Amino acid sequence: MKCPYCENEDSKVIDSRHTEDGKAIRRRRECEACGRRFTTYEKVEEMILMVVKKDGSRQAFDRNKLLNGIIRACEKRPVSVSDMEHIVDEIERGLNNMMEKEVQSAFIGELVMDRLRELDEVAYVRFASVYRQFTDVNTFVQEVEKLLTSKRGQ
Repeated sequence: MKCPYCENEDSKVIDSRHTEDGKAIRRRRECEACGRRFTTYEKVEEMILMVVKKDGSRQAFDRNKLLNGIIRACEKRPVSVSDMEHIVDEIERGLNNMMEKEVQSAFIGELVMDRLRELDEVAYVRFASVYRQFTDVNTFVQEVEKLLTSKRGQ
């Protein structure tokens, strides 16, 4: 680490502490050339995840947008906010663990539907109806039949 005063590259760590939020480490350093002290912070580098939409446009992943979609699907259903947030946490963690810079919105939609299918079938059908853009009653019925078939197979 370069000293901000004399630009010497040799310094020693005198003290290390976690920041209050626990997401970084604060280090007090002392320059071995001039003896002056300075503070550095070390934190995990967060990769920006881009979502590729159906029309080819790209936008940064927004966990709040994902949560809002799930909240709308679960409206007036016996699903707690913590369950909904847990779904978003799982999906976000999984996407970050993929180490990809871009992900298709269709992939994220499928992940949400998989989680909602397990959590609440009505919320699942609501989300699927918007996500898959059901154009008529027949496509809606087909989705419900798939759900019933998979449930019978368990």
